[in-house]
Amino acid sequence: MGYTVKELAQLSGVSVRTLHFYDEAGLLKPAYVKENGYRFYEEEQLLQLQQILFFRELDFELKQIQKIVSQSDFNKIAALCSHREILKKRGERIQTLIETIDKTIRHLKKEKTMSDQEIYDGFSKEKQEEYEKYILDRYEKKAESLIEESKRNIKGFTQKDYDQIKQEFDSVHRELSKAIDERLSTGSQEVQSLIQRHFQIISRFYNPTKEVYAGLADLYLEHPDFRKMYETFHPQMVTFLAEAMKLYAQRNL
Repeated sequence: MGYTVKELAQLSGVSVRTLHFYDEAGLLKPAYVKENGYRFYEEEQLLQLQQILFFRELDFELKQIQKIVSQSDFNKIAALCSHREILKKRGERIQTLIETIDKTIRHLKKEKTMSDQEIYDGFSKEKQEEYEKYILDRYEKKAESLIEESKRNIKGFTQKDYDQIKQEFDSVHRELSKAIDERLSTGSQEVQSLIQRHFQIISRFYNPTKEVYAGLADLYLEHPDFRKMYETFHPQMVTFLAEAMKLYAQRNL
């Protein structure tokens, strides 16, 4: 049975826009294209998309995925076994985090006391150390002052403040996605107005100088966690956003 792009999008949860992007990038070609231009996907392509999604879930970049799955000796079964082991370990950590949440709720309800050590059960110290090392290695002493400044500024933040900031970020990212689809340039007035909003949100945490704001754009480009997050909005989001940020820094800071 052949699936159209729209049908595959509904089946997999991957947007039509992303499927088109995967096709253009040579990552996932349809089984065949009819005379009317409609793309159709069969089981082989469905399994290929599944592999892509597994690799994305495991924080691989698209270029890495394309290189892996296009190898002549790529073995789907071996890859699935590897995915299973990694996800099993991740699942164990998630289960521990869920248990920590349940313990904390009972603790806050005065139903059961939890030890100070239990408060942090399941959190990945390695991941936190990775983020801090990445920032400190890149920005050295400047990063230390930015981290301290951010800590001071968010000291009085409430959950409502964090929720509002997230909504503001999401709104900017959705508008930028539309701008990409409308083929607006990163230097257009519409896009730069959105970047100004982005800059103002960042300013709530620390003072983003020209160098710092451009450096933040590089961080988005280089770190796989940021790339993965931005690609949930649009496959080209991270490169578009970073270019627009650097242009804003050059023009305004």
